[in-house]
Amino acid sequence: MSEQPDLVVAGAGGGLAGAVRAAQLGLRVLVVEASPQFGRGNNTSMSTAMVPGAGSRWQEAAGIDDSPDLFVGDIMAKTHGQADRELATSLASVSGRLVTWLADDVGLPIELATDFAYPGHSRLRCHTIPHRRGSLLLRGLLDKATSLGVDLLTPARLTGVRDGAAVVEFPGGATETIDCGAVLLATNGFGADRDLVASHIPSMAAATYHGSAESRGDALRIGRRLGADTAFLDAYQGHGALATPHNTLTGWATIMHGGVLVNASGSRFGDETTGYSEFGHQVVAQPGGTAVIVLDRRIHDACLLFDDFRETVATGALHWADDAAGLAARFGLDPSGLARTLAEAHAIASGTASDHFGRTSWEAPLEGPLGGVRVTGALFHTQGGLRVDGQARVLRPDRTPIPGLYASGGAAMSISGHGASGYLAGNGLLPALGLALLAAEAVAA
Repeated sequence: MSEQPDLVVAGAGGGLAGAVRAAQLGLRVLVVEASPQFGRGNNTSMSTAMVPGAGSRWQEAAGIDDSPDLFVGDIMAKTHGQADRELATSLASVSGRLVTWLADDVGLPIELATDFAYPGHSRLRCHTIPHRRGSLLLRGLLDKATSLGVDLLTPARLTGVRDGAAVVEFPGGATETIDCGAVLLATNGFGADRDLVASHIPSMAAATYHGSAESRGDALRIGRRLGADTAFLDAYQGHGALATPHNTLTGWATIMHGGVLVNASGSRFGDETTGYSEFGHQVVAQPGGTAVIVLDRRIHDACLLFDDFRETVATGALHWADDAAGLAARFGLDPSGLARTLAEAHAIASGTASDHFGRTSWEAPLEGPLGGVRVTGALFHTQGGLRVDGQARVLRPDRTPIPGLYASGGAAMSISGHGASGYLAGNGLLPALGLALLAAEAVAA
């Protein structure tokens, strides 16, 4: 870059939304990215491209009455009042504008996901793109950034911020100091740093990590050196449906369409519809750290909308049997326990019995033949980080902003409260894209 950048964005994931928006507003932008394989290797690219948008035109066309206030209410309910209300309000308020911007300015084929309701959302508000693959969303952002003249420096890692400059390190150890107007830390969280995970999220220390290898806590270290405050470091998005040993995402649509999750004894161990994030550690706690998702042909066909599910099927992770006994034999489950569990689930889904776990959402009873996928619980990304305000400005413990420093996505604190149970579908991408958008607008202002 021949001229001093107005904004340096550290991380070419959701931070690209900030790069694009800043360039649209006339700023000179440099993106620094540690991995040259970021197009398929960061958390944005590994997502299902779900972005909540409250009060969007897609909702209006579908006759869905929604608003930022309703969205905030859902966030506060799911987190039992733990989420930062200011940040939740800011993100809920920008969410509808964000999905509109992704469609109209970035050119993505945004659509409203209406096939089922995600746990905790009182309205259908998750927007996505065909194939529901984050790498396609990221490609759209990157193409738009390139067309606007955004510069990309990779492989290079931002290692420090000081005196209006960004310190960048290259492979081999060489460094460069780049004068700039502001820095947006969009380096995700610390899921790839096992020591940090063990310190802040000990329940997931032994879980499979299914996220970017570059999520090493860079933003935490940089921010702390500058006196930044942190918040919700125990928060994370888990997932209870990572096919093992195939390491592909089976997806929670299998559950929401009527599937069940059973352990080695053939028994269910909770209300699966409470959410995929909290079921991550519950699956890890089962014997052998695994469980089996049981589904049928109807569910299989409904889930083919997801590229991730199709990939799971293609790997051979899904196995079919004529009945419960055959499925139990295929996965080494207790046959009598599985038969009893599936008979109970059939009665509950048919409306002739109630679930002692409290599950009330059953799209339809399971009908043979039956399919199964062995899954494990996984850590997808951490949700805690640097404390920010509604403009993505990084704050000190006294709540004053650090001049010129912003954070988004997993580098910033979340709106998921503490632990895993407060996570709502799409509330990983919303702070990643939404805070980056707000940061760019704040810098431009």
